[in-house]
Amino acid sequence: MNLLKTLHLALRSLLRNKVRTGLTMLGIVIGISSVIAMVAMGQGASMMIQDQLSTMGRNIVMVFPGAASSGGFSFGGGSSTTLTSEDGAAAAGLGSVRAVAPVVRTRAQIIAGGQNWVPQSMMGTSPEFLDVRDWAMDEGGFFTETDVASSAKVCVLGRTTADTLFPGETAVQQTIRIKNFPFRVLGVLARKGTSAMGQDQDDVVLAPWTTVKKTLQGSAFSNVDQLLVSAKSDVEAASAELTSLLRQRHRIREGDDSDFRILTMDEMASTVTQTSRVMTLLLAMIASISLVVGGIGIMNIMLVSVVERTREIGLRMAVGARRRDILMQFLMEATAISVAAGVIGMVLGSAAAWVISGTLKWPTLISPASIGIAFAFSCAVGIFFGFYPALRASRMDPIEALRYE
Repeated sequence: MNLLKTLHLALRSLLRNKVRTGLTMLGIVIGISSVIAMVAMGQGASMMIQDQLSTMGRNIVMVFPGAASSGGFSFGGGSSTTLTSEDGAAAAGLGSVRAVAPVVRTRAQIIAGGQNWVPQSMMGTSPEFLDVRDWAMDEGGFFTETDVASSAKVCVLGRTTADTLFPGETAVQQTIRIKNFPFRVLGVLARKGTSAMGQDQDDVVLAPWTTVKKTLQGSAFSNVDQLLVSAKSDVEAASAELTSLLRQRHRIREGDDSDFRILTMDEMASTVTQTSRVMTLLLAMIASISLVVGGIGIMNIMLVSVVERTREIGLRMAVGARRRDILMQFLMEATAISVAAGVIGMVLGSAAAWVISGTLKWPTLISPASIGIAFAFSCAVGIFFGFYPALRASRMDPIEALRYE
């Protein structure tokens, strides 16, 4: 018997019990649609994180102070004060470095007229900050090296901060008060959006780092909280040169631990992507449990079908059907159920991902690879769980099958 004839017989047998066939398919449909939706959500989240990391700037290398310790107890990364503005100036002279911006962080309430606000981020930096972070101005201008040298009380606002303090009007050339000191607003940054850590990058106030140190923190020291470095092209080469330079400047002997740490955007992206990939895999594995349940359902129904059609099997064998014909027919029925369920599951899974993206504003990405793998898995489930019932049917004794009531 040829394959087309076998497929025709298998489909005709399935259509005789439409409700039972539909219920058998349900487990596979739920499993496939869940896997596709979960994978689409995971891949969409990974894509969103990559886009957010790209807003940090081009070829970014971040240098942080190391961890201070006392009595064998570490106070955590960034607790020491080992980085200085002089380190940043020296790093700017490296061949692999395009620009360096020191960063000093603080936190304070801002008052503007009847409005007051505590921004998520308040930083002191230098004019190179715009180049390092690849950040454009929306209104006005940025402060200059002269402002840094003179510790001028000027600042630049992020779009969220500007809209909060000056709703419906321009913030440029307005005066705000930070810790009771008047600051003149020079400009407003272009909108950046949310960072990979979920922080609103536009809720920020930037001022000359010397002003933040001397005026807002009351410190005369030149230490900084971070150095933001933009590499020309090769991030790894810039990281190696920075490490060598800072160890030399800080007089760290060979074999001793560095009193700073360097983090590249590639490392951050790799870590975040790996975490996202693991979460996607876990979600897919959880969703695939329903595929196994659906496969067990196929096996149960096929075993019931074999018992119900015992006389039919005996009659077919009596008129010349071979064992492999019987095996192929029942295996074809199980495969047809799983394939049809897989197609329906792919449609429903894609629709579910689209609905999630539209209603929850969660980014989703449906890749052809995930659909292909899900479809192949559904076929494999049908073949695997349908093989035993098919084998059992093919091994029946035709005489005993004809006598079966």
